[in-house]
Amino acid sequence: MISIGDIDLLTCLILFILGLGAFILSTISGGGGALVLVPLLNLLIGAKATAPALNLGTFIGRPVRLWLFRNDIDWTISAYYIPSALFGSILAGWLFEKTNIGLLQVLAGVFLISTVFQYRFGKKQISFPVKKHYFFFLGFIVTFISTIIGAVGPILNPFYLNTGISKEKLTGTKTANSFFTGIFQISSYAFFGLLNNNLWIFGLSLGLGATIGNIIGKSTLNKMTEKSFRVWVIAMMVVSGFVLIIKQLR
Repeated sequence: MISIGDIDLLTCLILFILGLGAFILSTISGGGGALVLVPLLNLLIGAKATAPALNLGTFIGRPVRLWLFRNDIDWTISAYYIPSALFGSILAGWLFEKTNIGLLQVLAGVFLISTVFQYRFGKKQISFPVKKHYFFFLGFIVTFISTIIGAVGPILNPFYLNTGISKEKLTGTKTANSFFTGIFQISSYAFFGLLNNNLWIFGLSLGLGATIGNIIGKSTLNKMTEKSFRVWVIAMMVVSGFVLIIKQLR
């Protein structure tokens, strides 16, 4: 294999392609592409490297998506979500080496799979009412879990959908929240010494693919109806739920 120093260029190319495909899918389904990458990255770069590299790669790809959806952000939701996400990332960074994530993965997986029944296979627009201030608590919980696992973005989708916002606003608001959460997560990894040179290169490879995937995904999303988008979101949540549970069982 071609390599420069300790970096395998084939691995970087594979990460680029995975980032490209995952974030086309992520943009048209409200997230979940990164979570699908978790078992693949476990095999490719190792379980301990997966969460830092994946969060770094998705963070690198977010500025482009943030710009693409800059007019579709509901900042009132972000005002609740972002402050609590800071505390969730700090606590998770501190507990990263000490936490057994098995139960967290299984619970998150069961919740995601249940959404197909909550929304009656996409026929129902809202499954339970959600107020915007709920995102203060969600910011802490979801950021804590995602900092340890590497990606649980779809777990937020039912809450976004149940506020009644449009597909563009869901993607835009979620991107803004994820962008600031990413700053907290990367800072937390760096402060607790969880990032090394290889992880920065792996994250950059993923991030470059994610950047292009976001651009392609945006043009596809514009052509989708709200119902089609909701069906894609639910399908991705179910797939993500199975990924989490199967990964833990294995």
